[in-house]
Amino acid sequence: MMIITHKKKNALAVIVSISLAFAIGGLAGQVTQGAIPGWYAQLNKPFFNPPNYIFAPVWTLLYFLMGWAAARVWLKGRHHKWGKTALYHYGAQLLFNGLWSLVFFGLHQPLGALVVIIILGILIERSIYWFRLVDRPAAYMLYPYLGWVSFATLLNLAIFWLN
Repeated sequence: MMIITHKKKNALAVIVSISLAFAIGGLAGQVTQGAIPGWYAQLNKPFFNPPNYIFAPVWTLLYFLMGWAAARVWLKGRHHKWGKTALYHYGAQLLFNGLWSLVFFGLHQPLGALVVIIILGILIERSIYWFRLVDRPAAYMLYPYLGWVSFATLLNLAIFWLN
């Protein structure tokens, strides 16, 4: 009979949570990669549009932080209604995170993607609120994500406006 220690359970929760975040990111990346050289390259972009090579390392860091934060909330609050509420919001924002790539890059719909990313921003803010009630450091781990998505919202709006 194999006994799973507390440390192993914690490590497993972190690995699963980070893997889930990267899985969503990987699916979004599949949709994105196909559109970059064609459709996206043809769009008019604002002066503040970062070079394409910036996006992968930024998202890698953000997905890592998101997964780690979610694991902390899972481990500390899974038996409490605040923890469950935090994770429901996290799951919803993760869904909208992937949906944005599908709408923007897959369907080539900047206006639809703008609606999705605004909802995403609200869901991230709500996740931060609930994460903070369960584990303050986990909430802090989501602030870079909120900052990047806020910037991406501005970028999405500018691309919609220019095209």
